[in-house]
Amino acid sequence: MRTTVTIEPDNQHLLEEEMTRTGLSFKEVLNRSIRRGLLLDSEDKIKVEPLFLNSLPSEFSEVNWNHIAELWDDEETLRELKR
Repeated sequence: MRTTVTIEPDNQHLLEEEMTRTGLSFKEVLNRSIRRGLLLDSEDKIKVEPLFLNSLPSEFSEVNWNHIAELWDDEETLRELKR
């Protein structure tokens, strides 16, 4: 099947790198990449392994970790601005 698609620049770069690495044509690399991506089961795509075997202590159960990360990032930015 022939069709026209728009390939985003980051994907174009990845395809070109794979062409250089393998010596395959654009068409071959694109088809292999699509096939590989579509044939993977969802379980194969992402593997999550716990960092810690035990759960966090109960005093941390209600902590908003994203908020804490933002505060730390803000503090670091303020320190850099003071330099």
